Amino acid sequence: MNFVQPIPTLQRDGNAAVILDQTLLPHRVATCRLETLEAVAAAIRDMQVRGAPLIGATAAFGVAIALRTDAGDARLAEALEVLGKTRPTAVNLHWALARMRTCLQALPAEARHQAAWLEAEAICRDDARTCAAIGDHGLALLHEIATRRGGKPVRVMTHCNAGWVATLGAGTALAPVYQAHAAGVPVHVWVSETRPRNQGLLTEWELREAGVPHTYLTDNAAGILVARGEVDIVITGADRVAANGDSANKVGTYLKALAANDNQVPFYIAAPMSTVDFDCPGGEAIPIEDRGPAEVLSVSGLDATGQPGTIRLAPDGVAAVNPAFDVTPARLITGIITELGVCAPGRLIGWKPRSA
Repeated sequence: MNFVQPIPTLQRDGNAAVILDQTLLPHRVATCRLETLEAVAAAIRDMQVRGAPLIGATAAFGVAIALRTDAGDARLAEALEVLGKTRPTAVNLHWALARMRTCLQALPAEARHQAAWLEAEAICRDDARTCAAIGDHGLALLHEIATRRGGKPVRVMTHCNAGWVATLGAGTALAPVYQAHAAGVPVHVWVSETRPRNQGLLTEWELREAGVPHTYLTDNAAGILVARGEVDIVITGADRVAANGDSANKVGTYLKALAANDNQVPFYIAAPMSTVDFDCPGGEAIPIEDRGPAEVLSVSGLDATGQPGTIRLAPDGVAAVNPAFDVTPARLITGIITELGVCAPGRLIGWKPRSA
């Protein structure tokens, strides 16, 4: 499938980056121009850009932006450090920064700025191709289920947003869905809300715009749908996959994996090989971001007049915890869909690049 993003999530504009501001979705579609290293770091930290592949590519743009007037060793090191501290869990951030470092550190300062832009844009093109390959491999799984169901829709459950909004292409977990829809394979997607940031609303918006049948549900409703036999397959993205196949994704993913395992429903992770951290032996070593209680204690949306606003859900003084991710053990994962194919979690090490 030759997928073209309806709206670019990240693009170059001279010596600046233009991003699709995800904090405004799905109620408003707007872009934001980032002209400084600090602006790029804030956009990543404040979740104007979300999704592991997109975070990595945006960070690469941030390096290029930082080197516009000063491409010396100190400035390069500063840019890598500032961007590297923005989000701890998504390994694509650090993968992209390491790729930029490898590309730039051996070059003379006067050659670095142009080289940085070329490498950052190459990362974007690579991700688009990767998403397409993930879609191809995942489509085969959906085709198999469709055949067994005799033409009835394949009922796919997902969690968080792992579509085109989170990448530079068709997405990761949603790429097979888009492939199936384009190929005439009937699909229906169960979209969980993904509290507290409600990234499920981004998935709902994407699917609605694409005409893919879907239903939005509360996070806690997922288990009963799986138990009732209303889910054929669960596919989610990942922010970091350990060498043994343990996978970190948006908090709530682990609960879906438990429900799927208890009801013999296949559970797949869809992620590029750049999300696999071969230096991380297992899930216990994956850093889990804590975003603080504010996101849990309030909710943002539109009021009755259509104006954006934030409503506090709990009284002052209520204690809350807000881990942004959880880890699904490899034993609960049926397979991992990458651009190289689908494999059991424990076999990822066989695909380890020589340079990793």
